[in-house]
Amino acid sequence: MNARDLGSLTIGEFGRRAGLSVKALRLYDVSGLLPPAAVDPVSGYRRYAVGQLDRARRISLLRQLGMPLAVVAQVLSGADEQAAERLDRWWAGQEQDMQVRRGTMSWLREHLRAPAAPGPGPAVGHRDVPATKVAAIRCDTDQQGLLAAIRRGVDELAGHLDAAGARRTGRHWVIYHGFVTPDNEAPIEVCVPYAGACEPAGEIVIRVEPAHSEAYVTVSRDDCCYPRILQAYAALDAHVAERSLITTAAPREVYLAGWHDVAGTDPFVLVCQPVAGA
Repeated sequence: MNARDLGSLTIGEFGRRAGLSVKALRLYDVSGLLPPAAVDPVSGYRRYAVGQLDRARRISLLRQLGMPLAVVAQVLSGADEQAAERLDRWWAGQEQDMQVRRGTMSWLREHLRAPAAPGPGPAVGHRDVPATKVAAIRCDTDQQGLLAAIRRGVDELAGHLDAAGARRTGRHWVIYHGFVTPDNEAPIEVCVPYAGACEPAGEIVIRVEPAHSEAYVTVSRDDCCYPRILQAYAALDAHVAERSLITTAAPREVYLAGWHDVAGTDPFVLVCQPVAGA
């Protein structure tokens, strides 16, 4: 059987029918997302089967949504029902990203039109945190990639814990081992507390977060965006300086709820600074 028997459409004809450029089809071939049905061993010409058009059109639509190739591959890797679930999860993340960006734009616009007058900052509280067993994973990210990095970390940790039969005992938190900004990447550590038995694997570590005291500021969902959230960090810095406290570990953000589980003005995250001397 020759190439023409296996693939009835040339790359140009297939691209026209699928709504994809020849350049895109070559990229999807190299990436393994949509290899041709056959390649002529002499000329190297690619030929495609009519039955590949449905997958090609799905790829085209997903790319029009702005979905990265790696995510497209994940969405299309299973049955249609699984693909729909993965698409829903990804789209929910995109909507969350847009809400955060909209909040940042709104804050900046208001700040430029009417800069805030000096006054008391957000209220700072103190709490004691017991030693807690966590599964954790680190990565480097800038501000633009922060939400996606946190989601990936939580999903990977949750999947690992669930597969081991361990029980998650609370919501996740993120430790900032550097200053994450739009122009600067820094290491973050996503932590999920759990009970039960679980072994480390790959980049996932199992450790105990030491007992400690921490100062914290409660931030609403609307204010949990850059640069609004910096007000909480500024309040903590001022509080630590005024009381001559000693910082004992990196700051962290402890999430209280899922993004879609609370309203915009509801408490959403605790911005925390471990301290001694309180």
